Amino acid sequence: MYRSLTVIHALGLMLVLFSVTYLMPVITSLIYHDGTAQHFSLAMLITFFCGVLMWGVTYRYKGELSIRHGYLLVVVMWTAIPAFATLPLLMALPNLSFTDAYFETMSALTTTGGTVLTGLDTMPQAINMWRHELEWLGGMGIIVLVVAIMPLLGIGGRQLYKAETPGPMKDASLTPRITETARNLWLVYLGITLVCLLTLKLAGMSWFDAVCHAFSAMSLGGFSTYDSSVAYFDSPLIEFVLIVFMLLAVINFATHFLALREKSARPYFRDVEGRASITLILVSCVAIALFLWWQGTYASFWTALRFASFNLVSIATSSGYANTDYALWPIFAPMWILFLTSITASSGSTGGGIKMIRTIILFKQAGREFTKILHPSAIAPMKIGGAVIPNNIVFSVLAFIFLYFMSVVTLTFVMLLSGLDFITAFTAVIASINNVGPGLGQVGPASNFSGLTDFQTWVCTLAMLIGRLEIITLLIIFTPKFWQR
Repeated sequence: MYRSLTVIHALGLMLVLFSVTYLMPVITSLIYHDGTAQHFSLAMLITFFCGVLMWGVTYRYKGELSIRHGYLLVVVMWTAIPAFATLPLLMALPNLSFTDAYFETMSALTTTGGTVLTGLDTMPQAINMWRHELEWLGGMGIIVLVVAIMPLLGIGGRQLYKAETPGPMKDASLTPRITETARNLWLVYLGITLVCLLTLKLAGMSWFDAVCHAFSAMSLGGFSTYDSSVAYFDSPLIEFVLIVFMLLAVINFATHFLALREKSARPYFRDVEGRASITLILVSCVAIALFLWWQGTYASFWTALRFASFNLVSIATSSGYANTDYALWPIFAPMWILFLTSITASSGSTGGGIKMIRTIILFKQAGREFTKILHPSAIAPMKIGGAVIPNNIVFSVLAFIFLYFMSVVTLTFVMLLSGLDFITAFTAVIASINNVGPGLGQVGPASNFSGLTDFQTWVCTLAMLIGRLEIITLLIIFTPKFWQR
């Protein structure tokens, strides 16, 4: 009971800090006179006072969190904050149901990028800014931000960081102090975002569009300010800029930090996971372009390369932009692109899926099994980048992959049971659990998730949360052992 109240105390503090984020859409509304400033101001006050109330009532229960309660706080935070984030949407868009509003904010904070909203071109600017700001905050992780800016008044920041950070090797850090590590990662994230913003402006976007798309590009969220997404701009230069920054965002941000600290590109060449991700993406871009050219989808190879590269990089990195309806391509191409969403993102990046490092570990473990079959007495330690990978990490990766595929299969069957066709059901689950946004069928790039029933929308919302928290963080709280003393 004591620890549960400590979790509520920490959540109250997070809500107080989160209330500050409403200032950006308030300022945006005042600049563009879109009439939503009062909605965001009221939502800010409600969030702030709820946080203060929770924090004050449980003040005497503040203290260090155990690993178990660190996981609990992460899950509670990732379900509660999207609920508070719906407040301005519900007030500004009266026809929007809570189910759709919660889906939208969960999609933003988990950087999924799937949307139920239409008419984005004429949407109040503050609403669009709010959606993109939520993506940017969710990209590096809200809890990592909290750990970065203050030591949670004595609450165990290391437990929160480990529970929230993606990837199988969570104990690795850039500095001895976890607060300093989180702060460094956020400074790198902020710095690259600013460069992205300025580059998009120079490429031809307005300041408003540049800010929004810089937020969604660096978070690999994929929201846009237009219903037609990046196709609205019809600009190869803008598409190229977004490709560059999406590729930067799919690499571990710790690698970016080390490169800046060493003032050298050597950390990128030492990053086995990053090299594998970028190589697979670039080779796939050329291969899919050749395939589309060969199939006659595009008359010119260079046109095929433009559309294949942008959409493949966008989907493979789990961003979700589109500059054409790739669902109309021969089925091999969009299915290969969706497959890449499962494996290409690096751990420590803002991307979703099982992460490239787990794919490498699985590949090497398969090789070890072949070796043991042929040479039963052989000792074959697994090495990645010269470092030996302990067996406990290999076992945890195997468990994660099993839970990942079982989650996909289970949720797909649930969606099929609800009446969806297979392509829509399967790709909606894949797109949601990999935090990528569009799928195929009814949820393809030319449409969105608004055609789903409330039940189907909640299934996709759950899939987004499972994917963002990397499955085990969420599922572990439903095990009997978690609640045993």
